[in-house]
Amino acid sequence: MIAGWTHAVFPINDASRIGEARRYAAQAIGGMEWDDDDAGRLALVVTELGTNLLHHAQQGRLLIAARTAAAEIEIVAVDDGPGIENLPRYMMDGVSSGSTPGTGLGAVKRLANDFDVHTVVPDGTVCVARIRRGRPDFRYVRPAPLHVGAICVAAPGERECGDAWAVALAPDRVCAIVADGLGHGPEAAKASSAATQAFARHAGEDPGDVVQCVHQALQATRGAAVCVTDWDLTGATLAYAGAGNINGRLLSGVFDKSIVTQHGTAGAQIRRPGVATTEVPRYALVLLHSDGIESRWKPDRLRPVLQRDPTLVAAILWRDHTRHRDDVTVVVLRCEE
Repeated sequence: MIAGWTHAVFPINDASRIGEARRYAAQAIGGMEWDDDDAGRLALVVTELGTNLLHHAQQGRLLIAARTAAAEIEIVAVDDGPGIENLPRYMMDGVSSGSTPGTGLGAVKRLANDFDVHTVVPDGTVCVARIRRGRPDFRYVRPAPLHVGAICVAAPGERECGDAWAVALAPDRVCAIVADGLGHGPEAAKASSAATQAFARHAGEDPGDVVQCVHQALQATRGAAVCVTDWDLTGATLAYAGAGNINGRLLSGVFDKSIVTQHGTAGAQIRRPGVATTEVPRYALVLLHSDGIESRWKPDRLRPVLQRDPTLVAAILWRDHTRHRDDVTVVVLRCEE
């Protein structure tokens, strides 16, 4: 079971925000048994990415999440432009577009256990870096053949995210839930957390039955919109059920299909959840998001990165289509061929 993580967001509009992000990351590794070398790598990556955003980007943000099960910290750097004209040059270790402690994105790639970057002029750049306990060349053995990425952030001004998500893995299938607690803040967080806990107890059962169990578990909460999916990797089919405005897409370079569920609020009032099934084309992603993302978005900017790190995909969607007033969750599932 992958218990979904959330990201803290740091707008990098002042040098002090870089220090704030670095201190947050240092606190997040508490209990992970990191040594000083690993903590130093983390601090340098946060500083390097933050400094690049401050000096060269428009609307730069650092997103930081603790992924406890893997003893790792994920850092996502996002901006709205201007993009990098000659990315291969700036990926060379020791080359920087300015004066930064680690001298460039090449240093970030060297220090990170996982790294991916995508840039388009003038739209902007997204970098994903993960730092884990152990040597920089240590690669966490992820549950092949599945890759999971996500962006999950609280509404502006809130300390707790009212969305939650989780993924359950088996050798031949993957089940997922995205839950959006009604409203936002602590009470919404209680509802969405109760939804993922119920999902953890029943994952692998019929998606409609799982939604019904979630509905029962949320009776004492304010309720939530939920979507539950069950991806049969062998049969290349996706079964899904839900209630409320969690949106989904199956997306590849040549395919785009929406996942639509019924109206209602789990924990308040829903009809008996119906289950729909659809084929999952080769190379397609399964993408789920809460209504903090605009419902009608075009996939043009995502198609060049569909086979890249799923968190990169999620971050681009968040950057380009967030509503800026609500909790946001984007979950991306990709099956390796």
